[in-house]
Amino acid sequence: MITADLTGKKALVTGGASGIGLGTVELFAKSGAMVAINDIPGNPKLDTVVSELSAAGLNVIAAPGDLLDADATRDMVVSAAEQMGGLDYLINNAGTPGTNQPIPPSDIDAQDEAFWDRLLAINLRAPFRCTQAALPYLRAAKGAVVSTASISGFGGGGSSSTYSVTKAGLINLTKELARGLGPEVRVNAIAPGMVNSDWQCRFPGVESGDSVEGVPLRRIGQPADYAEAILFLCAGAGYVTGHTLVVDGGWTA
Repeated sequence: MITADLTGKKALVTGGASGIGLGTVELFAKSGAMVAINDIPGNPKLDTVVSELSAAGLNVIAAPGDLLDADATRDMVVSAAEQMGGLDYLINNAGTPGTNQPIPPSDIDAQDEAFWDRLLAINLRAPFRCTQAALPYLRAAKGAVVSTASISGFGGGGSSSTYSVTKAGLINLTKELARGLGPEVRVNAIAPGMVNSDWQCRFPGVESGDSVEGVPLRRIGQPADYAEAILFLCAGAGYVTGHTLVVDGGWTA
């Protein structure tokens, strides 16, 4: 596990109460950063995580906000940055598959207007809105943005065609923002493969471990694996921007 001295740094992690987000919160906070944890208002996991990490001596605060709501999203970012006294790192991690089980590309009817609207709002529009709201703070800090995309964004095969398209859009948005916000702010993303977390969509073979036969490292990725890549892109990688780092144990190789 890589480490960094983030004493005095401030980070905001969306979708930070579970999975990759929580792994990232823990790693950044243990490295000395003050971390604002965003999740859906009223989610008991958010209060529990903040209480547990605070009790462990880590410097974290709650930043509830519904990313489906444009104004609430922007208000959440500004409020978190103001409470912390600035913002060095924005981790656009929140995302949704919108389904409990994979939807095959042939099932067009299951991907209706409401489904598209929800996934576009959370997976693509929210990262843009968060970045837009955070920009004054990030520019002042010469900070960094890292978003959580997906290997499905490079060629499909995710929880649905809609999901894959939103992640492809996020990969391209990462490039566009890197061009637009440099040189003050670096913008990158990671593209996870399989993740051992309480993700809404469950994939056959992942829970049983059968799917690891196609992964050179022969294991499912843990939240800490992805958090480490995010830490690298934020605290290091000073000459890297506009890049999406594939973190999948070699699956796509």
